[in-house]
Amino acid sequence: MKRLSFIARVSTAVLSACLVWSSPLMAQELIRIGAPLPITGPLSPEAKKLQNGINLWVEAVNKVGGIKVGAKRMKVEVVYVDYQSNTPRAVQATERLITQDKVDFMFSPFGSGAAKAASSVSEKYQMPTIAATASSEQVYDQGYKYLFGVYTPNQTLTEPLADLVAKQASGVQRVAILARNDLFPLAIAQEMEKSAKKRGMNVTYFEKYAIGTLDHASALSQIKSQSPHWIFATGYINDLILIKKQMADQGIEAPVVTMIAGPAYKEFVSGLGKGAENVTSAAWWHPAVRYQGKDVFGSTENFNKLFREKYGLDPDYGEASSAASGVVLQLAIEAAGTLDRQKVRDALAAMNTVTFFGPIKFGPTGQVISLDPPVFQVQKGKQVVILPTAIKQGNLQLGVK
Repeated sequence: MKRLSFIARVSTAVLSACLVWSSPLMAQELIRIGAPLPITGPLSPEAKKLQNGINLWVEAVNKVGGIKVGAKRMKVEVVYVDYQSNTPRAVQATERLITQDKVDFMFSPFGSGAAKAASSVSEKYQMPTIAATASSEQVYDQGYKYLFGVYTPNQTLTEPLADLVAKQASGVQRVAILARNDLFPLAIAQEMEKSAKKRGMNVTYFEKYAIGTLDHASALSQIKSQSPHWIFATGYINDLILIKKQMADQGIEAPVVTMIAGPAYKEFVSGLGKGAENVTSAAWWHPAVRYQGKDVFGSTENFNKLFREKYGLDPDYGEASSAASGVVLQLAIEAAGTLDRQKVRDALAAMNTVTFFGPIKFGPTGQVISLDPPVFQVQKGKQVVILPTAIKQGNLQLGVK
C-alpha cells in the first residue's frame, strides 16, 4: 500500500472533522493527530501560526518516510478542526476527534484557557496531548498525566523582564498593568505584578478588560492620569495593536512599554509601524537562538531556513513551538517504539533531550522546565534580543520620560 502524504483538512463546522474515511489498511499506514484550532474568529491569526509550524514539521517528517515506529516508518496526517475561537467548542472538537475520528494523538487548542478546558477530555481518554501555546501553571496543576506543554511558566518571562528594568532603568517606580480577562493574559499580568513588587516597584493600576473589547479609552485615560513609568499590557495580537494605537491617540507614553504576547509577531510591527518602536516583550523562543537538536530539523538554523523557504519569512515563537510540539511527539513515539498511548506518555514524561527549539525536559506536572526564554525589544522595526547574554543583539532603550 502506497503511504499517504500529508493532508491538512480544515472544517468550519465545529462538530464535523471533515474527514475522508480511510480503509483499515490505510489507517495502519498513518499516524493521525487531532488539532482543534481557532481557524476563524478573533484568534485566527494565532491559529494560522500554529498551522504553519505543524505543517512544516509534517512535511519534514513525511519527506524522510514518516515517524519510525519500531522497525517501520509511518507517515503523519493532521486533522484540523475549527472551533471558531470559542472555548466550549474547542472542548467539543477535542471529544469528537478522539471518540469519533479516532485520532492516535492530540495537539491542544490554542492558548492556556482552551488548553485547560480541553485537557479534561484528553485525560478522560488517556490521550497523550501536546500543548504548543499553554504557559499558565493553572493548566498543569490539575494532577493530569497526559498533557505536556512546551512553554515554561509565566514567571520565566516576567522575572527577567523586571530584573532588567530594575537594573537598567532605576527611575522606574510606578507600574500600570492592563490585562485581557482570559487565562493566560491575566495570569502573566499577575506574575508581572509579583515581579514588579518584588523589586520595590509600586503597581498603581491593575485592571482587566473583557474579551472582545474594542474601546480602551476609559482604562487608558486612567493609566495616563497615573503618569506611570512602566505600562504593561497583555492580550493577543489584535488586542495589543488596538491598545497601542489608542495609547497613541491619547498621547500616552512611558519610559518602558511592555506587551505580551503581540510584539514577537511580525504582524504587530507591520500593523503599528513606528508605533511599535521600543515596545519590549518576552517569549519562549526567538530565531536568534542556536541549538543543535536530535530531531528531524537538526538545528535552529535549519529550521529557520526551511521555514523561510516555505513561507518567505522568519518564524516567530508560536510557529516554532507548534513545530516543536510535533518534534516532541515524534521523539516520544520513536523512543517508545509503538503507538501504545501509555508507553508514549511514559516516554514524554522521561524525555530529556535537545531540539531545534531548545532543551526539552518536562517537570512533574507535564510543563517543560528546561528553557531560558528570550527578552526582546522592537528597535528600528525588528525584534532585537536583549536577554539572555548568550544571544544578545542589543541593549534596552528607554522611551520618553
